[in-house]
Amino acid sequence: MTKRVFDIIASALALLLLAPVLAGAALLVALKMGRPVFFRQQRPGLDGKPFTMLKFRTMRDARDAQGRPLSDAERLTPFGRWLRATSLDELPELWNVLKGDLSLVGPRPLLMEYLPRYSETQRRRHEVRPGLTGWAQVHGRNAVDWNERFELDVWYVDHRSFWLDMKILAMTVRLVLSRRGVSAQGEATMREFMGDER
Repeated sequence: MTKRVFDIIASALALLLLAPVLAGAALLVALKMGRPVFFRQQRPGLDGKPFTMLKFRTMRDARDAQGRPLSDAERLTPFGRWLRATSLDELPELWNVLKGDLSLVGPRPLLMEYLPRYSETQRRRHEVRPGLTGWAQVHGRNAVDWNERFELDVWYVDHRSFWLDMKILAMTVRLVLSRRGVSAQGEATMREFMGDER
């Protein structure tokens, strides 16, 4: 209950205080990449139940001759890369936090298609509400491999507390300012998770 109350108060205040930043970022996305300004995608939430996550768009809708989306590296624009590096693309997710889809802190929501690929242990990341930031994010963001990332997520599930959340939020601020770990080595974002890699 304390965590949810904190999420509501903090996300509402952040949305209010960051309204000029959100408006400015939305305008820049519209000018540089056109519409839509927001990227909406179904992601698994608490207990794996889907919700619609909201972010600023960072990629072009570019497709090959067969109509399939091009790779992330080909669709990610220089402006989109900057949005990701500064984490400004994540700010609209504060609305998801206010609604209760996300928490400020928890395992990051991944893709719906990953759900059947998880091991029983990896699936435990869905025992808590996903987060805007998390234990895995402050230990390398997208630069850590999948197995390490899931181990960090499950560690958080087993050790979560209000004070651990405060520590993670403080570490997140430092990480965002440093712009480290935005993408996996050799990748534009993070390579696809195909299943247990042990």
